Amino acid sequence: MGPRQRDLFDLEPPPWVLDDTSEHGVAVVVFAEVPYGPYDYEVPDLLRAQLQVGARVEVPLGRGDRMRVGYCIAVEQRARAGRPLKPLRRVVDARSLLSPAILRLTHWMSAYYLCPLGQVLDAVLPASVRDQAGTRAQLFLRVLPEVVAQLAALRLPAKQAEALQILALAPQGLTPDELARAVGCTQAPIHTLRRKGLVQEEMRRVQQVALAAPSRESAAPWSLNDDQQRALETILAPLRRPSHETIVIHGVTGSGKTEVYIRAIEEVVSYGRQAIVLVPEISLTPQTRRRFESRFERVAVLHSHLTPADRHAHWRRIAGGDVQVVVGARSAVFAPTPHLGLIVIDEEHDASFKQDTAPRYHARDVARERAQAEQVPLVLGSATPSLESWYAARAGAYRLVEMPRRVSSLPLPDVATIDLRTRSGGRRDRGAISQPLYQAVREALRDGGQVILLLNRRGFSTTIQCPDCGHVVKCPHCDIALTHHRVGGKARCHYCDYDIDSPLACPACRVEGIRYAGLGTQKLELEVRARFPDVPCLRMDSDSMAKPGSHEAALDRFRAGEIKILLGTQMIAKGLDFPNVTVVGVINADTALHFPDFRAAERTFQLVTQVAGRTGRGAQGGRVLVQTYSPEHPAIVAAQHHDYAAFARDELPIRAQFGYPPTAAMVRVVMRGPIEACVAAFAQHVAAQLHAAAARCHPAPRLLGPVPAPLPKLRGDYRYHLLLYHPQHAALLDVVRAGTQQLQPPADVLWIVDVDPVDML
Repeated sequence: MGPRQRDLFDLEPPPWVLDDTSEHGVAVVVFAEVPYGPYDYEVPDLLRAQLQVGARVEVPLGRGDRMRVGYCIAVEQRARAGRPLKPLRRVVDARSLLSPAILRLTHWMSAYYLCPLGQVLDAVLPASVRDQAGTRAQLFLRVLPEVVAQLAALRLPAKQAEALQILALAPQGLTPDELARAVGCTQAPIHTLRRKGLVQEEMRRVQQVALAAPSRESAAPWSLNDDQQRALETILAPLRRPSHETIVIHGVTGSGKTEVYIRAIEEVVSYGRQAIVLVPEISLTPQTRRRFESRFERVAVLHSHLTPADRHAHWRRIAGGDVQVVVGARSAVFAPTPHLGLIVIDEEHDASFKQDTAPRYHARDVARERAQAEQVPLVLGSATPSLESWYAARAGAYRLVEMPRRVSSLPLPDVATIDLRTRSGGRRDRGAISQPLYQAVREALRDGGQVILLLNRRGFSTTIQCPDCGHVVKCPHCDIALTHHRVGGKARCHYCDYDIDSPLACPACRVEGIRYAGLGTQKLELEVRARFPDVPCLRMDSDSMAKPGSHEAALDRFRAGEIKILLGTQMIAKGLDFPNVTVVGVINADTALHFPDFRAAERTFQLVTQVAGRTGRGAQGGRVLVQTYSPEHPAIVAAQHHDYAAFARDELPIRAQFGYPPTAAMVRVVMRGPIEACVAAFAQHVAAQLHAAAARCHPAPRLLGPVPAPLPKLRGDYRYHLLLYHPQHAALLDVVRAGTQQLQPPADVLWIVDVDPVDML
């Protein structure tokens, strides 16, 4: 173990020096809300020693000097000139909450994602850290060296003298209670010392949350096969130099990628450095955490189900250098590791790594920038890499490592398609489970195996329609069909959470017998329980797994064999390792195949391939049955044969033909507001501004739109969007920046820029 790195919270002098000449200290401040800044403020003499770059400050803003809290992003020494600056009123944070490396990263994010720096800083720094969740203010006492030097001359009573001597040996100070216990006295001698001014008093925030110690179950590492060893050596090469390299590990499901990550991190830890491991789904976090806790002593977990106090406690441990491995979802890419050695993104293709609110960053691209700046390797692992990563690897920008075989030479499962257009010789089966899939499930259960059924649709019925007049019950705010949830008898919008009691009669014509159509996981669960009445089953979707800890509890029951049939949405499709699963059924592989999104085929291929990989991991082998109305679609055919290269060969020429990523850069601009005519007019104005900016660029970007978005009304707002494409990313950003710089939308109309968009709806 190398020497302990300096704590981010260790008090240290500010990295700037001010003198008493005609120059003065100027703090540059930005805000997380309009107006964003930056603005200059004078640093008063009393605050000079307190202020650090990256700390929050309270400053007066505007003519009324309304007090606002912002971020200090720079401190400069300037000659006094012109109108005097307003002074800083207060330093909110006693020390910087952002390391220099993270501050540099936020500047890059602001420029790349065309987002104000204050908004970026607010997103990078968790609210629990800003609010000091789980802490309370506490008084600490310290003794100055000059007092200790005069101790003999002071002729103090024995208890007071002993108290000063003990304080002198505690450089971080002690609370009055701690000092009294150490001396073995009451508070009276301590109060006397404070009254005499012989001790220095300081208020500090103290962590109140004690993180539970992990229950470690040691796991002996097994021998690596040739594919794993080759992948490990590829990671260790830049790690040992040290230097940055982005490495794409394309390993089939069950090829042992996680063991490769762990071996690489063991070397990172041996250097006294830290690693960050990102996983896409919260359902993967418990299993991944257990794997790492069995091999490392100090593991921190960051995800959305943590309480604010726990998140803050983990953050402080990481920043203090007391953590070897950070495991978490998207935002863990900002973990304040003081000595980063490696970043790993598992299931790197997953869409959840893209943030859907400002700043609309992609964790994969932010990780690459951070790894490059800190000169550490970045590992992107997946059985179905994103075409962006695959394209970059094929072009030589990334290093590609193939792991085409499962560990222990286990075969990949057989995948068969079931054509839903001609089920059972032309006679349609009743229900969601076709006869071939039903027989396969029966055989698996008879032989002691377990079953996974995937349906990527929540709720019970996906549409509620009157058979008499044709009226569809829709969300009034989103103009989208409501989904019937049998639990609670509600019809709910999955975009804005609007809900009503599920109607028994048509709201338009009042005819009774309204029809509930379409298939969701609740209806599938009911069918499974009816057709396999004596078999324990469990549904996993965002409705049933809403409580903290529910994911872990559900997967523990399935792992223990208590649950025989696990059904759910895509949260059960990735990363889970259950050797006793012998049958996987995809109820409808076409749920996203025909969306108005150029990534629809890629997402379908990834989902089917990933869920197929949940079986065949044990000695019993496994099989996969994919129900589809499009068995001849290239994405389905490639998934059936576990052939990622074939899918990429078919898909990339189509992307190139139409100028879609990864063969070109892309930016999406979305306008929304409550009055459609105003939104449409503003969208035309935005398009005109962008066309004018594009005319100054050679070659000019391609601009499509504006047109109504695929979801034209959402949460009460009408939506228009336009798309821009260009072969060069920097040139496209310049055009968008120039075209949107002076935009002044009408009242109630909002607009956003999404760089490298993932959600096209």
